[in-house]
Amino acid sequence: MAAASNIVKYGIVGVGMMGREHLINLYHLRTEGVAVVAIADPHVPSQKLALDLAQSFKWPIKVFSGHKELLDSLLCDVVVVSTPNMTHHHILMDIINHPKPHHVLVEKPLCTTVAHCKEVVEAARKRQDILVQVGLEYRYMPPVAKLINMVKGGSLGQVKMVAIREHRFPFLVKVNNWNRFNINSGGTLVEKCCHFFDLMRLFAGANPLRVMASGAIDVNHKDEVYDGKVPDIIDNAYVIVEFDNGSRGMLDLCMFAEGSKNEQEISVVGDVGKGEAFVPESIVRFGHRMAGRDGVQTSKADNDQIKYDGLHHGSSYLEHLHFLSAIRDKQGPAVDLHDGLVSVAMGVAAQLSIEKGRFVTIEEVM
Repeated sequence: MAAASNIVKYGIVGVGMMGREHLINLYHLRTEGVAVVAIADPHVPSQKLALDLAQSFKWPIKVFSGHKELLDSLLCDVVVVSTPNMTHHHILMDIINHPKPHHVLVEKPLCTTVAHCKEVVEAARKRQDILVQVGLEYRYMPPVAKLINMVKGGSLGQVKMVAIREHRFPFLVKVNNWNRFNINSGGTLVEKCCHFFDLMRLFAGANPLRVMASGAIDVNHKDEVYDGKVPDIIDNAYVIVEFDNGSRGMLDLCMFAEGSKNEQEISVVGDVGKGEAFVPESIVRFGHRMAGRDGVQTSKADNDQIKYDGLHHGSSYLEHLHFLSAIRDKQGPAVDLHDGLVSVAMGVAAQLSIEKGRFVTIEEVM
């Protein structure tokens, strides 16, 4: 255990389901010299659940109703922002502009609009004393990380096509049902799919040029009404992305596909070979063009560093472990604000493409 003076002190702003998930992950990192010392949330039932968790961990924590009080307490070195999407912008601006430097891990999406993302990027540029990492933790899922390494190692040759399928359950119920409306979440292709746009960009090793999408709200939430309003978040879509190196990406999203063996299936094809990753099966496949079908190799993807699998197959644990290393080593974060910005821009372009029925350029939304 690290000496008390070396303990990195965390505050969590927003202790709903994901905030409490961060609390549990940080508890499993306690031998690395971390402690959660404060939480902030205006929602009293969430406060209570987080406080009960912290007490079960024997972590004495201060409870605040708002993020400004937490910041002004000067208790924290790092702040985790896991509040509803539409609150990210003003909370991040308050953290970045606070006299005391706080490193930040902000849940995806960075913000719900490109304009707000750019304001955060610009403000953070003036604060060289803080690190901001965006919570695009799918990069750390063991099968996805193994596929990333395969691509980076050149096993597939020059990547030409990236196909990502997410077939899953509908959106979960959140506090005050905030995630049922585009105005709050940024839309399904921002809220959920920024993960996949980030991965596409990583696999392609290139920047997106234009996006074409088709999607709708066909099954989920159609019989729900909140304050007289029916949810407007889409539950399925196809998205095509063209990159500046000539490669293409395709997303196949369905949120009424509970009868699926895997929630995510990723295929990356280069001019030499093909790699695939399957989650939660945690399997990776690799095949070389010359070897054909009989030469396809299947392997299990594990990571012995993971001490807690949690909701995202150990990726949140690894995300925290890597961010903690970046803080201590004074290195740039693995997933920076530019990554967060571009993943949101791709989602915004896809949402706009559905609305307009045409290709939308990234330049248009940026």
